[in-house]
Amino acid sequence: MRELQSMLERRVADGTVPGAVALVARGGSVETAEAGELTRKSLVRIASIGKPMMAAAVMQLVDDGVFGLDDPVEHWLPELADRRVVRTPRAPLSDTVPAERPITVRDVLDSRAGYGFSEDFTLPALVPLVSELLQGPPQPQKVLPPDEWLAALARIPMLHQPGTAWLYNICSDIQGVLVSRATGQPLDEALAERLFEPLGMTDTGFSPPPGQAGRLSPLYRPNPDGSLTVADPPDGQWSTPPAFPSGAGGLVSTLDDVFAFQRMLVTGGRAEDGRHVLSEGAVWQMTTNYLTEQQRAAGELFLEGQGWGFGGSVDVERREPWNVPGRYGWVGGTGTAAHLVPTTGLITVLLTQREMTGPTPPPLMREFWRYAAGG
Repeated sequence: MRELQSMLERRVADGTVPGAVALVARGGSVETAEAGELTRKSLVRIASIGKPMMAAAVMQLVDDGVFGLDDPVEHWLPELADRRVVRTPRAPLSDTVPAERPITVRDVLDSRAGYGFSEDFTLPALVPLVSELLQGPPQPQKVLPPDEWLAALARIPMLHQPGTAWLYNICSDIQGVLVSRATGQPLDEALAERLFEPLGMTDTGFSPPPGQAGRLSPLYRPNPDGSLTVADPPDGQWSTPPAFPSGAGGLVSTLDDVFAFQRMLVTGGRAEDGRHVLSEGAVWQMTTNYLTEQQRAAGELFLEGQGWGFGGSVDVERREPWNVPGRYGWVGGTGTAAHLVPTTGLITVLLTQREMTGPTPPPLMREFWRYAAGG
C-alpha cells in the first residue's frame, strides 16, 4: 500500500495532478491511497468511466423484458427511424443513402449504431456532432435538453451503416435518452432508483447531492508549460443539475461509489447485500468483446488495439502488462479510470481532476495500471 501512496504523492509533488485517489482490490484485499486535494470523500467528475454504468442501466431493462438487444430503438426513439447515411465517410452532408436496416438496442450498446467519433474529427458528418451537440469542451449546462438533443442528432446523417463500424461516445448519450423514454422517468431518477440506490452509490448523480456542493473538487486543465488552470470550479458547470444528463460522461461520483459498481460486475451482478442488480448473463454480455479486428484497428486512437463490449473496452491483446484478456473498463477525460478482470476479480480505480489532452491515457494512469498488474 505504501508504494501506491508514494506513487500518488510523487505525482502531486511534481505538479502532474492537483490530487488523486486510487484503489486496487484483489479478492478480499483492498488497497486505497489519496494525495493532494482529493480524498475518498471528494466528489469528482468521473467523465467516461460512467459509460459502463449507463450500459448497465440499459441491460437492466433487457433483463426486465422491456426490450431485447435486437429490437429497433425507433419504437422508443422515433427520431431515429428512417436514417440516412453519408455515401462515404468524407462525403458532404447532402450526399446520403438510406440506412440498410434500423438501429437496434445492441447497436447503441456496442457503439456501432453509425453515430460517434472516429479518428478524423474533420469528417463532414462529425463536425456538427461536436459543434451542435457537445458545445465544444464538455459543458453540461450548455447542452440541449434530451428531446431537443435527439431531434438535433436526427438531422445529422450517420457516418456508417448500423452495425458496421465502432464510433466513440455518442451512443452512450443515446442510451441515456433510451432509458429515460423506456422507463418514463428523467434519467437521473431512473439511474438513482434502479442502479445507484440498490448499490449504495448515494454520492453518484449528474450534480452533487443536495447540500454537498462543497465536496466537489475543482477540475483542472493543463497549460502548454505544464502548469494547471481551473477549468471548472466547484460552483461551475457540474454544481447544479444539467438540462441534458449525459450518459456518456456527465456523472459525479466518489472512489467508493465507483468501487461499488465495479464490485457488482465482478460478483456477477450482485449488490453487497446479495441482491441481483443485473443478471449474470447481462454482466457477461457487457464484458464481452464484439468488435472485429478491422473495427478495432479503425478505432486504434481510442482503443489501442483492444476491443469493446457494452459501455467499455475489453482487452484482447497483451500489449502491456495490464492488458489481461477480458479486462473490462474505460478511462475518462477528467483523468479517471476504472477497470476489472472478471476471471481474477481484480478491480482498479484511479480518480484525478486533471483533464486529459487527448484519448491516450497519461503516464500516471499507465504507472498505476502497471503497479496493479504487479509489474
